[in-house]
Amino acid sequence: MVALDIDGTLLRWVEGAGMTHADVAPAVRDAVRRAQDAGAHVVLASGRSPHGMTPVADMLDLHAGPDGEVVPVWVVASNGAVVFRYPPLEVVHEETFDARAAVAAVLEEHPGALVGVEERGRGYRVNRPFPDGELSGEMIPTPLEEMVAEPVSRVIIRDPEATAEDFVALAGKLGLHGTDYVVGWTAWMDLAPVGVSKASGLQLVCDRLGVSAEDALAIGDGRNDLEMLAWAGRGVAMGQAIEEVRAAADDVTAPVDEDGAAVELGRYF
Repeated sequence: MVALDIDGTLLRWVEGAGMTHADVAPAVRDAVRRAQDAGAHVVLASGRSPHGMTPVADMLDLHAGPDGEVVPVWVVASNGAVVFRYPPLEVVHEETFDARAAVAAVLEEHPGALVGVEERGRGYRVNRPFPDGELSGEMIPTPLEEMVAEPVSRVIIRDPEATAEDFVALAGKLGLHGTDYVVGWTAWMDLAPVGVSKASGLQLVCDRLGVSAEDALAIGDGRNDLEMLAWAGRGVAMGQAIEEVRAAADDVTAPVDEDGAAVELGRYF
């Protein structure tokens, strides 16, 4: 299995913005196709919601079989909380949790924070609009109480006035009992059910495919890749990753701006 993060691994970051370019570099696309053509199971694993991942699967043409037929691929979305096959989009597994207490605790410390919950197939329900380009799909204004009234698979909390370090300290202070969390590239926090990560989602896929984690190569660049990199038989950090992520990996490849994923895949395919 080849498990690939998307933003910062397959897609390059737009300098100075919290978003990535829309296209996969040709060298990376070709390397991914070589891996799949050689018989590897290529699985996208991202914090993105499903509707934000299917266009990347399309760009890579992952569902194209050797004779041109459509072969549904496995995808791990929402940092492991949702596992689906595509195309068509068929959710195979979803983990949900009651996010009310954790969201209230974070907002007590950051009352001006933005909150988002996935509205599958459409976009996100949000208490207020997020900065342009940070969420895929439509932003649907929704009262906060309504957003978290039912169990959810993932909650995004974003404070444009804070830093990633602020959120790391906040998570440590609060403990966030009953949830797991990941702090992103800035003051962006993903809340998820306890024990759920890209690694847990990928293990479910491995179990379905009869593949061992020891036979998995995983490549990523963010804090939400830590469990995945530790889980895989070979975990590789992108060259621009922070030291915490690099330290968790077995090796470090070139940065995304130098097609690091293609460099690593080229060692085998």
